Amino acid sequence: MQRHFDQDLAHLKQQLLRMGGLVESQIRTAVYALAQFSAEAASQVTDMETRVNSMEVEIDRELSSIIARRQPTARDLRLLIAISKTTANLERAGDEADKIARMVKSIIESGSARNMPASELRIAADLASGLLRKALDAFARLDVNMAVSILKEDDAIDKEFDGFV
Repeated sequence: MQRHFDQDLAHLKQQLLRMGGLVESQIRTAVYALAQFSAEAASQVTDMETRVNSMEVEIDRELSSIIARRQPTARDLRLLIAISKTTANLERAGDEADKIARMVKSIIESGSARNMPASELRIAADLASGLLRKALDAFARLDVNMAVSILKEDDAIDKEFDGFV
């Protein structure tokens, strides 16, 4: 019985990591679309958003099923709650990437496209997607020390972003 539960948890973690990878790609593509005013790239972001939303629904469904069938103990329940919260945050990050893509399409349609500070955009995107990658890695390893260092790095990125804005 425990082996099946462990397999369910491992599968759920893998789904979450796949979703995180897709969101990371979505962010990079959205920034590229903005820097290059690429309608094609913006459309790719929208297509990815559909997949991200489907993944969120699938993960939520599986979470509910695991909780109902397995009645997890405190430690496992905390992990399931963390997965649920992470999934919701990843979906929100995907929504933000989709907003950027829709903004790019709107700018292109209005004919007011102009040069964007591509290097600054790329730096900001690299910082954000790098932090997301590290956070997913920390989650995959359940590495608390790495998670704490990510929180500190997030503060540095916030300062960089404030300077960019």
